[in-house]
Amino acid sequence: MTHVYRTTAVLLLLLGATACGSSDSGSMPGMSHSSTSATPSASHNDADVMFASQMIPHHQQAVVMADSALRKATNAEVKQLATAIKAAQDPEIKLMSGWLTAWGKPVPTPGEHAGHTMTGMMSPQEMDDLSKADGSMYDRMWVTMMIKHHQGAVTMAKTEETTGKDTAAVALAKKIQAAQTTEITTMQRLLRGLPTA
Repeated sequence: MTHVYRTTAVLLLLLGATACGSSDSGSMPGMSHSSTSATPSASHNDADVMFASQMIPHHQQAVVMADSALRKATNAEVKQLATAIKAAQDPEIKLMSGWLTAWGKPVPTPGEHAGHTMTGMMSPQEMDDLSKADGSMYDRMWVTMMIKHHQGAVTMAKTEETTGKDTAAVALAKKIQAAQTTEITTMQRLLRGLPTA
């Protein structure tokens, strides 16, 4: 009898362990499914694609302008701002390029001018005028243009926040809006202190 009791007890323990095991394994597919839904193909929409496709050339132009300021600006704060803009936007270009590749969409290449009609983008003529300016005139022109450029990026970011689906893209849009709004305030203050001639 003792042997029978022991056998029954062991069987009950094994059944209990199996039940726990099946319960645990039942929760895993749910976890797996939620992680799958976070992949680009499952989570993005057309607004996300447009955001990345337009923000990349927008950022690329800002980086070109930042490089220009690092060479030509006479005001130390303008150079400091240009350094910060380049440091922030270069990695964001790479990030968004990776998203477009994952989504099977074309990645804009540097120098594409199709995007200059987007809000805040400088026209080729404006970029040419900037390249010809120097001294305090260059500093004022650069800051004025970059304020307009940032305002365009903030508008694009707000659109993504309200219409985008991909959580990473929406998070980046919020980051861009916050950072560039702060920089706009800095540049507006800076502009008031720059020489007018």
